Amino acid sequence: MKDALLSLLSALGFAYWVKISTDSPQCIYYFGPFGSSDEAGAHSDGYYEDLSNEGAQNIVVSVERCKPKELTITEDWGELESSAPTASSMVAAA
Repeated sequence: MKDALLSLLSALGFAYWVKISTDSPQCIYYFGPFGSSDEAGAHSDGYYEDLSNEGAQNIVVSVERCKPKELTITEDWGELESSAPTASSMVAAA
């Protein structure tokens, strides 16, 4: 039941996602979907730690209610500037 609700929220753009931007490599990552901002926030530290351990620099973490088109966006693929998700609201910044 929870998975069905989460799928519906995601399809409608009402699910919460952890958005992580890095400067090196220049990427935007989306992790989710989550049913609440609290749930997304609870997972964000682990994602931050993983990227930090991989050598990513200038890591910025936020939780957004959105429907990302891609889960990983990088300038190397020519997609970074043109791939902003449709965000219904910015929820929190870490």
